[in-house]
Amino acid sequence: MREWSQACPDRGMSSITPDKNDAVELPRVANLENWTNRDWTDGVQIDRMADLENLIVKTRHSTYEITIISGSEGEVLVRGGQYFPEKTPAHLSGASFGGSFLKMRGIYLGLKMEIMQDRRRIITSPVQSIAIA
Repeated sequence: MREWSQACPDRGMSSITPDKNDAVELPRVANLENWTNRDWTDGVQIDRMADLENLIVKTRHSTYEITIISGSEGEVLVRGGQYFPEKTPAHLSGASFGGSFLKMRGIYLGLKMEIMQDRRRIITSPVQSIAIA
């Protein structure tokens, strides 16, 4: 079994100030240059995995069991968290910080999974570990 995990994400923070009174902190990797240059070795791309492979993904708040139906299309069965009490067909859009950058069909440490199910977009808490069962 292959596994990725992190005890405590330390990605560093950058501060942007849209207005003088409103400061927003974002992970440093959330800027385009850092996102593009990231090595992407701390996770998986489901479009590079075999169909019917199983993943166990632990986020800050939940554990998800994911069965890949068609990795190239992002089609999965998912169980876990408050929205998926039983195995449910869904589409894994990819990994993000919950903003505009999306690593298509990816699951990566420190990033959130974005899952579509019946026109509803579910964004998980940050991923803390990934295991291929």
